[in-house]
Amino acid sequence: MSSLHDDIAGFAAALPPMRALAGLDLGDKTIGVAVSDRMLSIASPLQTIRRKKFGLDAAALLEILDAREIGGIILGLPRNMDGTEGPRCQSTRAFARNLSRLTDRPIGFWDERLSTVAAERALLEADTSRRRRAEVIDHVAAGVILQGALDRLTVLRRG
Repeated sequence: MSSLHDDIAGFAAALPPMRALAGLDLGDKTIGVAVSDRMLSIASPLQTIRRKKFGLDAAALLEILDAREIGGIILGLPRNMDGTEGPRCQSTRAFARNLSRLTDRPIGFWDERLSTVAAERALLEADTSRRRRAEVIDHVAAGVILQGALDRLTVLRRG
């Protein structure tokens, strides 16, 4: 069974060596997915899954994770701006608990405050059309979340 980690150091300790990570931006209607390289240095936005119901969402997600030999999952935790956890955090934690029953991969949480803002800014700077931004914003936000966690993992590894 999977292990859930609020602490990034505990998550790092549970990771298998030389396996990529996936970052998830969980929304009500979509799940943005990003993946890292095996060296855990670069996050790349991958795709957006349209949410249906948990079983179908999890199956689509696990198919991606298996195909890419993903060793761990970082879930964006949508804290309030003051750092407290509201209903969206509870929903994300429930998703993580349910997913942890279906995979033995470690699952970590990463504070995602402002990740969508950062993703939107990057897309605007790249002169992305409004329609294209709407199509890619979720997995670009997942990339921002995953890159934040990867950067922290790099600092931890340097110790």
